Amino acid sequence: MVDLVDPFEDYSVGDFFEDARRTTRDILDRGRVPIVAGGTGLYLRWFIYGKPDVPKASRDIAAEVHSELASLQNDEDWDAAVQLLVKAGDPGAQCLSANDWYRLHRRLEIVKSTGSPPSAFEVPYNSFREQLDSGVTDAADVQSSADKLQQSEIKDLEYDFLCYFLSTNRLDLYRAIDFRCEDMLLGTDELLSEARWLLDLGLLPNSNPATRSIGYRQAMEYLLRCRENGGWSSAGDFYGFLSEFQTASRHFARRQMSWFRNEQIYEWINASKPLEKVLSFICDSYNCQDGHLQVPESLRMPKDKVNFHQYKEMKSYRTINRHFIGREDCVDVLDRIKEIYGQKAASLLTNT
Repeated sequence: MVDLVDPFEDYSVGDFFEDARRTTRDILDRGRVPIVAGGTGLYLRWFIYGKPDVPKASRDIAAEVHSELASLQNDEDWDAAVQLLVKAGDPGAQCLSANDWYRLHRRLEIVKSTGSPPSAFEVPYNSFREQLDSGVTDAADVQSSADKLQQSEIKDLEYDFLCYFLSTNRLDLYRAIDFRCEDMLLGTDELLSEARWLLDLGLLPNSNPATRSIGYRQAMEYLLRCRENGGWSSAGDFYGFLSEFQTASRHFARRQMSWFRNEQIYEWINASKPLEKVLSFICDSYNCQDGHLQVPESLRMPKDKVNFHQYKEMKSYRTINRHFIGREDCVDVLDRIKEIYGQKAASLLTNT
């Protein structure tokens, strides 16, 4: 599922569910095995358990909601927008993360379309969680109840899912994320080029799902500042952008781990182990005729939160780049930006 929609089109978790399930059926019909890899927990949860029965807003409702919230969003009056949603009939609006305008828009659309808040609609995942919660009486029951829930999921869900969460030591993970962010800025067809393309389409950062994505939003904001300065950027500006990109990516990884720690259907595997051993276990588990294999101790990754020693290490964590270290390492990037936006600025002066 690559290159499905244009970047200026909204693409919701409901759209993903329909496309992913349709693709799954197509792969199975061809006698192949679908492999789903990704990291956005809510999208994967809907794909596995099914989507809630919340109707999609009509164009008229969507336009009405946009009209009501546009001025509040432009004025960054989040509190007033929350109160508007509460008065419309959704008390849960007060639990939204500050400035999460996308979800606030969607919740107001639901209330106006149905007369009920999102909490009034059945969420398939919740029924499985209720099975787990009803079977737990103390801490000792958690693991056995989780095992029973996983067995019932295998029986009750539309497909037989094998779900694994690949993780590693938090410090190693953060270091790999920082390096990956650097790698995404190397070469000519890199993140900044894609961000410039989005800006050339007339999109603004944080204006739709594509431009809210980590990396794209930071890159677009940085390029807008460069454009306003006629293509000029200091090395400090560039490294500030890179640091924001890396920090946002690490924070997302931390949220991912918290999310999947509470998803009982996933077994955790230590991704630092040899790849061939990890793949061999997953293939053996898929081919097992007697049910799913337990992850061997040699591959298991504990779900526990970091211990005190790891916590101290994380508190003192500092990014150590391998490509972009000094001013000379980003000269090519700065020259490309100056060439692009410097030319555009000169063109505008010529035409005025």
